Amino acid sequence: MKYPTLNFPSIQLRARRNTSGRTEIYDRVRSKWLVLTPEEWVRQHVLDFLLSHCGFLPQQLIAEYPVNINGMSQRADIVAVGSDSKPYIVVECKEPDVKISDEVLRQVVRYNSILGCRYIVITNGIHTYCYCYDGYNYTPIEYFPKL
Repeated sequence: MKYPTLNFPSIQLRARRNTSGRTEIYDRVRSKWLVLTPEEWVRQHVLDFLLSHCGFLPQQLIAEYPVNINGMSQRADIVAVGSDSKPYIVVECKEPDVKISDEVLRQVVRYNSILGCRYIVITNGIHTYCYCYDGYNYTPIEYFPKL
């Protein structure tokens, strides 16, 4: 399968074929091999961007961060924590062909009602939207948050 070029810098991935013939990539944040899916393609680009352009260390990034909402276990795609180990940015990744809609924004806002991050980001790798949260309102911003 050919994955689209995303609006993130190119990245180097370690890849292999598993016994069932599926492509796996090595996730250096989680230190494990994962099946390469369109959403994982986007997630790996965002993780690399946070590491290479935003000043985060691997230990400050958590992929598939557990979030308990009304007794239901859910997972935020990426949470970046600050130097105080508190959630700072929550990122929701979608496949490149998934439209970024108000429902996607509501999803990440629900996560953030528990996490309390200063920034939220939603991306499908083609379109990326960033917001700053001041405790009351989400304001769109034109840049990807940095540490």
